[in-house]
Amino acid sequence: MLVSRRSRVAESRADRHLTRRRLLRAGGATIAAATIPPLRRPAVSAQGSDASPTPAGTPANGAAIAITGQAVPGLAVFDDVMTGLVVEWGVPGGQLAVARDGRLVFDRGYGRGDVEAGEPFQPASLCRIASVSKAVTTVAILALVDDGRLTLDDRAFRLLAALPPPMGAPIDPRRDEITIEHLLVHAGGWDAVTGYDPQEQPWTWREAGVLGVAAPPSAEEIVRAMMGEPLDFDPGTKSVYSNFGFNVLGRVIEQVSGQPYEAFVRERVLAPAGVTRMRIGRTRLEERAPGEVHYYAPPGQAPFPSIFPGEGYGPAAYAAFYLESLDAHGGWIASAADLLRFATAIDGQRGSALLQPETVEAMLQTPRPAAPAGTSGTGNAEPGLGLGWDVLPVGDGFDWSHAGALIGSSTAWLARTHDGLAIAFAFNSQPVDAGGFFGDAIASIQRAAAAVAAWPDHDLFATGG
Repeated sequence: MLVSRRSRVAESRADRHLTRRRLLRAGGATIAAATIPPLRRPAVSAQGSDASPTPAGTPANGAAIAITGQAVPGLAVFDDVMTGLVVEWGVPGGQLAVARDGRLVFDRGYGRGDVEAGEPFQPASLCRIASVSKAVTTVAILALVDDGRLTLDDRAFRLLAALPPPMGAPIDPRRDEITIEHLLVHAGGWDAVTGYDPQEQPWTWREAGVLGVAAPPSAEEIVRAMMGEPLDFDPGTKSVYSNFGFNVLGRVIEQVSGQPYEAFVRERVLAPAGVTRMRIGRTRLEERAPGEVHYYAPPGQAPFPSIFPGEGYGPAAYAAFYLESLDAHGGWIASAADLLRFATAIDGQRGSALLQPETVEAMLQTPRPAAPAGTSGTGNAEPGLGLGWDVLPVGDGFDWSHAGALIGSSTAWLARTHDGLAIAFAFNSQPVDAGGFFGDAIASIQRAAAAVAAWPDHDLFATGG
């Protein structure tokens, strides 16, 4: 039985569009607002019709930008946008996929997936999706609700009773008040501004020391170490963006399903959606998956002390965090098209629905507590909507999305809109001005979509796209 507060839907349903203030959450913190620069389109040469790279857009240094994937003449405006972003923001490469009413109509790669090897960013390239992983974890949790194995009112840490806390650690009595719903709306009681983010350095070193385990600690070990720490606020009283809360949800999935987090998600969520290549990424460059891109820090970013003891300093993407322990909140790698396979299957827009209609209703309409200014939430005093996703009511429907970014690694975005579109992008770098980059990318892609006179009727999903 589904347990939620979905009946208390916000009364105001003004005709609003996706806004940066609500969308731009990435890598565990809110991205600062930035002025959206005007879209400037570089010249684009004739497009190829297959997966071989074709030059398009010439940056100031004269290097051609490769474009891979099937050209769609009626949607060439998306090529203009993506080549413009690669040029103007100096990112090595990226990919964009667009679906209309469950049909994949556009799926292309731009620039380089591996600069040193000269490899273009392909539509099928795998890329870290950072906090877009939270949307995947949300659907996995709700699948357990649909399966009758969990309710939104269940107390999360009671489900984790088999995990031993640090020996002799005091337990905050509020811990056992934290519900599954609290975690999904970022109201579990942790604030990375007034406190800290236990998923990040140097706190992971401290947590390993608390438990007497080798660094870097696993996702489960981080949760165990945090069992002895006090909460920053009363659960359910406000919404403060929390990576750690989704780590807890990952461990709930393991305890309730009896499977490792990744295995359950792949079996119950991704495989039914037709997604076979998504997986939890690995931290080390030499352990990257087949088809995974190389990640690049923006110019001037200093090396980071390695998360692995004794390994000195390295690029942020391969030193600043232990990706394996970010699994449920930021660890997945995927292609943009796979993100759309996932997103369009949730409610049955394409194929069999992953979730029951009432569960999708709860996912989109459950109110969130307010996120007061000065916290690591959006600084929006008005309560929002959505379990796991950022949701805006638009007319008689909803826009729902999630953004993600990892320092020195990647930027990604996934959105479903009220008028039948699904959009996903991923880039293999995070510019210094991440807020400005997301603002430019999202607004430019939205303008491009609005300018499409007629959407094609083909479906790249059906032809192997």
